[in-house]
Amino acid sequence: MTKRQQQILEIVKRQGPITGERIAELLSLTRATLRPDLSILTMAGYLEARPRVGYYYSGKRNGDIYGEALRKLKVKDYKSVPVVIGEKASVYDGIVTMFMEDVGTLIVVRDSLLQGVVSRKDLLKVAIGGGDIRQFPINMAMTRMPHVVTVDIEESLYEAASLMVRHEVDSLPVVRPHPESSGLEVVGRVSKTTITRAFVELGQYREV
Repeated sequence: MTKRQQQILEIVKRQGPITGERIAELLSLTRATLRPDLSILTMAGYLEARPRVGYYYSGKRNGDIYGEALRKLKVKDYKSVPVVIGEKASVYDGIVTMFMEDVGTLIVVRDSLLQGVVSRKDLLKVAIGGGDIRQFPINMAMTRMPHVVTVDIEESLYEAASLMVRHEVDSLPVVRPHPESSGLEVVGRVSKTTITRAFVELGQYREV
């Protein structure tokens, strides 16, 4: 737990229920800055939140149990098959692939090496722009490296969840260094559904 997260817990213990805005004010920070910490503390079970009431200390110890357990779960054991598309594909190809695979983000690759990611919003911007989406290359719409948030295959699910919360994304490409180049090889995908599935499994384990 970070120092700031410890400060948040102490504030909530003393003054809860308390709003996120009030916590931010006491720490002289913005609400947006605190959002990842509040999400992690709530997800780990230290805090609970109620609409129009605010955050309060749960008093439960399973936050430590779940946090420790989640840190032991590895991305490599939970990753799903990545939904990829070649960098020479068109925006039309991307829209069709996204629809057929029912995902919100496509991973753009060149010979299995990560080049970028393209979201539903990115493709929509191009589509409503009036151009020929069959001729518009997808690499013109994507977010390029090194601005793509990734997670290493050996990392924990806790780190993956923290990255998604911190950067406000729905999924992450799972990567590993390519042995013959300086690029990153795409070997999987982690999404919010992945994290939810892990929590369900942890919950089932606790109930046994």
